[in-house]
Amino acid sequence: MTHPSVFRMPASINYGRQAFKEVGELAASKGKKALIISDKVMESLGYVEEACDYLLNAHVASEVYVGVESEPTDIYVEEALELLKAKNCDVVLSLGGGSCIDTAKAVAVLAANGGYIGDYMGGRKWADQSPIPHIAIPTTAGTGSEATDDTIITNISNDVKMMIKQPAFMPETAVVDPILTLTSPQHVTAATGIDALSHALEAYISKQAHPMTDLIALSSMELIVKNIETAYADGENVDAREAMALGALQGGMAFSNSSVCLVHGMSRPIGALFHVPHGYSNAMLLPAVLEFSREPSIKRLADLGRIFSEDAKDYPDEEAADLAVTSVKALCLKLGIPNLSEWGIDKHKFESAIKKMASDALESGSPANNPRVPSQLEIESLYKDCYDYDFSLEIKVR
Repeated sequence: MTHPSVFRMPASINYGRQAFKEVGELAASKGKKALIISDKVMESLGYVEEACDYLLNAHVASEVYVGVESEPTDIYVEEALELLKAKNCDVVLSLGGGSCIDTAKAVAVLAANGGYIGDYMGGRKWADQSPIPHIAIPTTAGTGSEATDDTIITNISNDVKMMIKQPAFMPETAVVDPILTLTSPQHVTAATGIDALSHALEAYISKQAHPMTDLIALSSMELIVKNIETAYADGENVDAREAMALGALQGGMAFSNSSVCLVHGMSRPIGALFHVPHGYSNAMLLPAVLEFSREPSIKRLADLGRIFSEDAKDYPDEEAADLAVTSVKALCLKLGIPNLSEWGIDKHKFESAIKKMASDALESGSPANNPRVPSQLEIESLYKDCYDYDFSLEIKVR
């Protein structure tokens, strides 16, 4: 290491089967009234009511906001914050995927520091006051948002996904219960699983990687690679679900401390403009970006190749790195990941948006952490390639 690094994580992580049942006691130690930020799916599955019951048993009152739909927007943040203030809630509990957790992060910070969430983008406004306590409960094995100090909120006025990173956005407590992921349908398991793999892999190849993040990223990649196909094929396999939940948690911890790279930089504009869920847009981009980033990442990609195949332990680095890229492409095929065209995005609209998307990607800062830093034109070219990308083709040297 040539420079000092920082490693941040929630103050406490409650992990394991049935950890969800502890949420009432956890909330009682932090406040008297909780705002549960969730969505209609979690409500229909009964998880929101279950959370309310756990809170009530611990003598914690609750209010519920289930207005989050797909990717989080500044409107959801404003609505949830208004409810929190009106009902005098002093604890935030997020229950759901990364969209619910990211919305709650913003609410917890704004409740203590004020302003519009976009004010905090790029450090223009700093959260000097400690946020109100936030307990994050993921129900998918994907985003790792329960263990990161950033939030991504779409500004609906200009269709820009605002990537905001400050220590205050880290949840105080993460509750990771793999039982909650058993209800994830196959397509969600696939998209969030590849999302988690993207987090760990980008953390590992990032220019900001350091020994602490390397250790956790490698563990995350191994857990995900060894278990994602089982979790996809048999959603009731608790062992596989538990491994995926732990892998996603570790992936979040890794990238929060070393940063994501080009995949995420390019993914956010696709989500903002075409409303593709974050996990899917990452998965659609990952193989092509790995091909682009291959040359300066050979040694690190070789480590991933050796995770995919024990036989690769004796391969030269270049051969093991190629195995990593082809294995990721094969995994996307097995999990039914579509390309952008197959998702249904109109080609003319997509091509018309490419310059803006490339510019927004660069402005986010994430591409600068990529082992091969792209130009505007190179990002534009990658977007064009990804539109009708064929996961079955051999590696394309870029």
